[in-house]
Amino acid sequence: MAPTLLALAHWSTWAVCAVIKLPQLAAVLAARSARGVSVGSLLLELAGFLVFLRYQIYYGYPLQTYLEYPIIITQDVILLLFILRFSGHMKRALFYAVILGGGWYMLTLRKWIIDLAMNLCTLISAASKLAQLRCLWQTKDSGQVSALTWSMSAYTCATRIVTTVMTTNDLAVLIRFVTMLILNIWVTATILHYRKTKKTD
Repeated sequence: MAPTLLALAHWSTWAVCAVIKLPQLAAVLAARSARGVSVGSLLLELAGFLVFLRYQIYYGYPLQTYLEYPIIITQDVILLLFILRFSGHMKRALFYAVILGGGWYMLTLRKWIIDLAMNLCTLISAASKLAQLRCLWQTKDSGQVSALTWSMSAYTCATRIVTTVMTTNDLAVLIRFVTMLILNIWVTATILHYRKTKKTD
């Protein structure tokens, strides 16, 4: 039973992550606007994903436990480029690439750096969700923010809690996924709240 549950959790996570950012990308492309989408949130999310991926690789964790991260990172980079294009800030792309690429390299210069970064990764990822919440609260408009993308993120956090318990049982990773699950649900609920409020006005 346990191997079947583990395989189902892995496969469903990969399937969801293969398309996780597509609803958000579609909304931004259709509107040719990134209204309501926080660039700060996306950059923090990218930083958190890069740290998490580097940590998993550094410690030699099974590929199945983090295979979705290169896929999500690629989708986030594409989304970031469209947001920068539609907001007229495309010149910032090179700066962001240098910062994120340099960070990727520096993470494994010393063991203590990657360990500290992983502990801070939860805070960075939480800050990305809080930045999106702040953007929603300030504008009181969900704009082009996709509730489907955020709910899929909540699902993948839930499945990764199961896979982490069944494979590595790494406490730092578990704390990260539980925290992200709660915040993803909160963002999804906020998006739906403002979407409902806008429809009733």
